[in-house]
Amino acid sequence: MASDKDKVVETVIAGSYVEMETEGKPAKDLKSRVSSFFWHGGSAYDAWFSCASNQVAQVLLTLPYSFSQLGMLSGIIFQLFYGILGSWTAYLISVLYLEYRTRKEREKADFRNHVIQWFEVLDGLLGKHWRNVGLAFNCTFLLFGSVIQLIACASNIYYINDNLDKRTWTYIFGACCATTVFIPSFHNYRIWSFLGLVMTTYTAWYLAIASLLHGQVEGVKHSGPTKMVLYFTGATNILYTFGGHAVTVEIMHAMWKPQKFKAIYLFATLYVLTLTLPSASAVYWAFGDLLLNHSNAFALLPRSPFRDMAVILMLIHQFITFGFACTPLYFVWEKAIGMHECKSMCKRAAARLPVVIPIWFLAIIFPFFGPINSTVGSLLVSFTVYIIPALAHIFTFKSAAARENAVEQPPRFVGRWAGTYTINVFIVVWVLLVGFGFGGWASMVNFVRQIDTFGLFTKCYQCPPQAAGAPRLPPPAFTPRLNATAFAPSPSYHHHH
Repeated sequence: MASDKDKVVETVIAGSYVEMETEGKPAKDLKSRVSSFFWHGGSAYDAWFSCASNQVAQVLLTLPYSFSQLGMLSGIIFQLFYGILGSWTAYLISVLYLEYRTRKEREKADFRNHVIQWFEVLDGLLGKHWRNVGLAFNCTFLLFGSVIQLIACASNIYYINDNLDKRTWTYIFGACCATTVFIPSFHNYRIWSFLGLVMTTYTAWYLAIASLLHGQVEGVKHSGPTKMVLYFTGATNILYTFGGHAVTVEIMHAMWKPQKFKAIYLFATLYVLTLTLPSASAVYWAFGDLLLNHSNAFALLPRSPFRDMAVILMLIHQFITFGFACTPLYFVWEKAIGMHECKSMCKRAAARLPVVIPIWFLAIIFPFFGPINSTVGSLLVSFTVYIIPALAHIFTFKSAAARENAVEQPPRFVGRWAGTYTINVFIVVWVLLVGFGFGGWASMVNFVRQIDTFGLFTKCYQCPPQAAGAPRLPPPAFTPRLNATAFAPSPSYHHHH
């Protein structure tokens, strides 16, 4: 039980919310105005574009694969369910950020040259043990999130130019993605976030329309779900899809008025659902069980200028998303070596380079596009995005004084504090059992089978075999005999007529 003195202190530092920052002053000359318009963003619209464009990237191409594992009905239900859960935990993170920042600013803390991150929020509100756990999960998730983007780049470019194998493309794009070390902060993603959303929108509707125009392949089967392992692997890929808010705190910190963030993630998720549901449903309708052995939807669609455009746009978008996932890692590394408040961008960029090297290396070791998403979702996203924020909210506001003086009171439509507590407990139990438990088991079984089938450092994951000097094979046949398990086909399986 807290003493009267502790209660007084708590009341003083957790009072009503005070506006944190005033909106940026308008630029005077033309050059500054143009630079500000394209580059320097901190509005609610910028945050919405950042959330919506960052939430889906290469995962658009793996959701049809998840539908083939789950079946159409379960695929749709899980997208809606995890979309709601993801929006709720993003709201919890925003509440905890506002609580932390308000308390620190009342202690005269200055954040003009410091980017607040999730582990610092946990440290300030709950102590160093929470900070260490949050830092470990968040950094590992962002590390593998960056790895996935790099794998996706190599997987996609192969469908335009297969003169080089996917591993060689990974080397090339690893070098290209290293240029993200020069992006200062999330303030500078305005034009990239807008373009990223345009790119994912085009790709999603290309997948949907191209699949409908192609029609169902001969003898198409929609047998999913057939196995528990496949079912929970697909479910955790969708959990990963709507768990893209490991950078929520950094996006909020880049806002002029971070208190406006509360519903932004929900609106971003609603827009993303208009992209993911039609595209995944249409591709699964057209190709059915063939997707079990083609984790990238581009592999089944015939080559056309529209498909090439979608591939190119997704490559550019994956570069943007790589920067999104890597920038928080850069911040953590800068703070660890004492370079975070250095004003020279060149020195900071040089200091950031060691972060890119392990990402590059891991993408070459585990190039399993699709299965790696489910593994990361079950083992990392489940804690980083769902369990830790829900538990942190419960423990931050466990005392009556903390609830009474909270900067943000829970909304009435969820039942205030009692309703919020109930929802948080449900999320912790559900994600721990279904996401981490069953999902972790299924994803690891699937991942190990990829290693057994293709091996580590595989040169060209799920590529068709080609004899030396043989002509290029035509697009995939659409009536192969699926293997019995459909976990990971043997290399000789692909393009079997």
